[in-house]
Amino acid sequence: MSITDRLHKGMVIRHEGELFTVLDYQLAQTGKQKPTVHIKLRSLRSGHTGERTLDQLGKVEEVPSEVRQMQYLYAAGEEHVFMDTESYEQYPLNKDILEDGLDFLVEEETYRFLTVEGQPVALQLPPAAVLEVTETAPVEHAGGSSNVYKEAKLASGLVVQVPLFIKNGDKIRVGIDKREYLGKEH
Repeated sequence: MSITDRLHKGMVIRHEGELFTVLDYQLAQTGKQKPTVHIKLRSLRSGHTGERTLDQLGKVEEVPSEVRQMQYLYAAGEEHVFMDTESYEQYPLNKDILEDGLDFLVEEETYRFLTVEGQPVALQLPPAAVLEVTETAPVEHAGGSSNVYKEAKLASGLVVQVPLFIKNGDKIRVGIDKREYLGKEH
């Protein structure tokens, strides 16, 4: 069975010693030409994304991977310590693996990690996170204006703009990509 037959989103491959995850792929065929497979990849080392054809990549090896649940324990200098919820093994991880997820980490919460050969290689965040507001100005009345915002510091340390009615202790949804307020959780 060729790599083309096994290709799927989320698959981890090794090319020239570096690990990549497949973000998307597409088979293109025009006329009598040989089909071309276009692949969008993300480097698990650098986080950079790029597109290549399977022919450009040459020799590609599929790497077995799985998703594991890990609890965030604490920060220790530049590293953040997580514990596998099944084996209880602890992993000190640096910001390269956590990427932009640092703004959404809350101690004692559980997160999903892509693991290769038993080692966490990438944090997998959902499109939005629910975080508690820990510091913000007192509740104010906007006087009819619904698009007035104030700063709020969240449990993870992230600061976002929120509507005036949000108060300390409220839980809000924050978009991962744009780091913006999406709504209040009830």
